Amino acid sequence: MSRLISSLRSGNWKALLACFLYFDTGFTTWVMFGPLAPFISKQISLTPIQAGFLVAVPVLAASIVRVTFGNLFQSVDGRRLALMGIGLSSIPAFVLLLPIVPTYTLLLVLGVFLGVGGASFAIALPMAGSSYPPRVQGLVLGLAAAGNIGAVVDGFLFPGLAQSFGWQRSTMAVLPLLALTAVAVFFWAEDRSAKSGSPPRAFAGLAISVAGLIALVLLVNAGILGAGKTGQLLLPLFGSLLALSVLPRKYLAVLGERDTWVVMLVYSITFGGFVGMSSYVSLLLTTQYQITKVDAGFIMALLSLTGAMVRPIGGLIADRLSGVKVLLVLLVAISAFNFGFAVLMPPLAGGIALLVALYFCFGLGNGATFQLVPHRWKGKTGVMTGIIGAAGGIGGFYLPVVMGIAKEGTGSYQLGFATFGILAAVAFILVATLHRQWLAWALPAEANLGLEGPVALAE
Repeated sequence: MSRLISSLRSGNWKALLACFLYFDTGFTTWVMFGPLAPFISKQISLTPIQAGFLVAVPVLAASIVRVTFGNLFQSVDGRRLALMGIGLSSIPAFVLLLPIVPTYTLLLVLGVFLGVGGASFAIALPMAGSSYPPRVQGLVLGLAAAGNIGAVVDGFLFPGLAQSFGWQRSTMAVLPLLALTAVAVFFWAEDRSAKSGSPPRAFAGLAISVAGLIALVLLVNAGILGAGKTGQLLLPLFGSLLALSVLPRKYLAVLGERDTWVVMLVYSITFGGFVGMSSYVSLLLTTQYQITKVDAGFIMALLSLTGAMVRPIGGLIADRLSGVKVLLVLLVAISAFNFGFAVLMPPLAGGIALLVALYFCFGLGNGATFQLVPHRWKGKTGVMTGIIGAAGGIGGFYLPVVMGIAKEGTGSYQLGFATFGILAAVAFILVATLHRQWLAWALPAEANLGLEGPVALAE
């Protein structure tokens, strides 16, 4: 405990708290459609594929906007960006307060703006890390990213409000949360990172990515980019090309590095699993186990709490052992639990137990993955946070889409769980192949130097 307190005192803890709140309320806004999906599906009669796409769009939007937010962070003060992001992510709640019956198309468009809340990741993490020395980056980034506890708020808050006041009115609950966060960010947030690049070009890139993503979502929904599930499966490809097209060429160089792609795959499994399942688990529980919508939201909240609370622990353990060693264990476990669910399709108690185990691994894995980033890509933390975070969002997009396709096509979720079990196994093989090379830069400095006690990493 004394070491934890000492670590927090080594930087600006108020700035860290502001970053946590920004990501927390952003996450709450981001996955809001998840616990509300059963209510929305009942009102406008959605098929499993349509429902899966609805909750997946905000996840994909966040992954695309994270890239351009990460680019913006390289040239613009993070506090300004955070306040802008809060404003954009509040738009859906204001629109849904209007006396209208929202169509499926309108909800898809609003889902893009919900994704801006999830894109807060690309600002909150590097801004929090900028106030602390390298030796505690795993812990600090884990604490800031524990803002994904916002999904817990979703599960506890929205189903009850939706049942009492209607799902549209329930969305206004995010507005006071966003307002309080804006105050904290304005007075406490601090960005000490070095800036370079062209702010006007970076802002133009953000505008193009948001407008372009809205257009792509509408084209997929209209069947122009491929009928039904084909267009949905191709959407991340088109969205990624859109985001990369507005990045400066000097940042695209990291995509030529093998390590970038492996870390992106790992994060698409750990964070993609967390946010994708948080978006879809209410639908999974209500369709697979026929439990009530409110009970499904409560279980979602407990699962999200598990994943969020252990994320800083994953970062802390990785600070001591390296994220490489931690991920080798966790990827095996994630693969095994997914295959276990696919083979057994257990009853409710067993299903919840396996989901808890998965969330536990997701949370630890998220913290361990981002312990690696500031060590491997020094000076590029902002843009790499955006790019790797985008991969996590893409993984989170595919999970609900694949689950919806599996359910509608086969009547079971077995194929969905088996697919993600295979992906985790592939990621394990890649990390195991590279782990000796990665340990050269991923181990804590004191381990590399053969010293005892805290030794600050040199920039």
